[in-house]
Amino acid sequence: MFKSLQRRYLLKKIDRNLKNRDLSNLNNKAITLGFLVDEDLFNDFEKLYAISERMGLHCKDVKIFTFMNVKKKLPSLRQNQINNKEFSWKGIIQNQNTNEFLALPLDVLVGYYKGKNYFLDLMMSKSKAKFKVGFNGVDSRLFDLIIDVNPLQVEKFGQELIKYLRILNKIN
Repeated sequence: MFKSLQRRYLLKKIDRNLKNRDLSNLNNKAITLGFLVDEDLFNDFEKLYAISERMGLHCKDVKIFTFMNVKKKLPSLRQNQINNKEFSWKGIIQNQNTNEFLALPLDVLVGYYKGKNYFLDLMMSKSKAKFKVGFNGVDSRLFDLIIDVNPLQVEKFGQELIKYLRILNKIN
C-alpha cells in the first residue's frame, strides 16, 4: 500500500511539473549536455563522455548524474548519485546535489533509462533542461526527442543522437 501511495504522489508531481515546463528555449544550440543514468542498466560513463566529444563538447560541459534502486539506504561517497530511499513518500527529493543538478539549465538532457521508473521520470520532469532526449518505451510526455535504440547499444545511440541533434540544428 505504501508503494502505491508513493507512486500516486510521484505521478501527481510529474503531471504538475510537466504543466509548468518552460518551452521558450527549446531551440537553443547545445553547449551543455547532461545524462540522467539508471546505474542498474548502465555504468560505463566513459562511453557517454566519448559521445559528447564527438558532438564537439568539452568534458567540463558534460554532467552525469546516476540513480540506483536499493533495498536499504547505503552510504555513498559519490556526489552525483541518488537512490530511491532519498525520495520522500510525497515525492520530495531529499538530496541537495540532485536538486542542484535538476536546477541546471542544461541545453540537452538525456534520460538514459528504459521502462517505467517513477523516480527517474520525476527527476526528468523536474529538470530545468531546455531539450530532453529519451528512449522508446518510457513516458513520451517527458521528452522532446525519443530514440528507438537499445540503451545497451551505446555506439548506435551516440550516432543516432548526433544525427538528430544535427538535423535539429543543435550542433554543427
